[in-house]
Amino acid sequence: MGVLRGRTAVVTGGSRGIGRGIVERLAADGAEVVFNYVRDREAAEEVVREVKAAGGGARAVRLDLAEPGAAEELMRTASEGSAAGEVSVLVNNAAIGFSPTPLDETGEELFDRAMAVNAKAAFLTVRYAARFMPEDGRIVNISTLNTVRPGRGIVPYMMSKGALEQLTAAAAMELGPRRITVNTVSPGATDTDLLRGTNPPEALEMAVGLTPLGRLGEPADVAAVVAFLVGPDGAWITGQNLRATGGLG
Repeated sequence: MGVLRGRTAVVTGGSRGIGRGIVERLAADGAEVVFNYVRDREAAEEVVREVKAAGGGARAVRLDLAEPGAAEELMRTASEGSAAGEVSVLVNNAAIGFSPTPLDETGEELFDRAMAVNAKAAFLTVRYAARFMPEDGRIVNISTLNTVRPGRGIVPYMMSKGALEQLTAAAAMELGPRRITVNTVSPGATDTDLLRGTNPPEALEMAVGLTPLGRLGEPADVAAVVAFLVGPDGAWITGQNLRATGGLG
């Protein structure tokens, strides 16, 4: 299509699952995509190879967004290495996942890491964008249906994603005069390794049964919504939370 040709996009957490789907879609739409990963270098390199084989461009940067300075380093690296010299699309997708843990057994370390990766890192990338992103930029924050349909044992996750949604609302107001749009996409039950690794089969079957469209979502489903928001047809949408759930919730 090429609707994003000439644009540099940053996708946090792009080596697997929904993040990978977003990297592949934005690259297919013509963007030069830079994404970070933490541990799985092989998975990150596979994404880069597949994007390039399809005629797109992608770069992987190894950075843990919980570490001080990492979020700004990712944005700076993407800007300095791009043909345009700037990042005009930002998708905050990175999030930690964990097995459901009762509230009374949830440790401070887990809470701190969830807030650091899911909320603080996004604040820092958006702050960088507020300083350097050109007019007509696009920012999308990936949240979750769980902020309106709570799940048991995921309090730090829900709290951090709730903060992310408030970041969207505030940034949309502040950056609107520069025609920078800021939106949230909240996936429902999406078929990823993370979902299957933290939920028993019966929970997935229940999710399918509760979803009007009758199936789990796919990363490509969520990526399509993101692509719409960051493309030219999404220019009049800002400050919104689009629930990509197949009707669940």
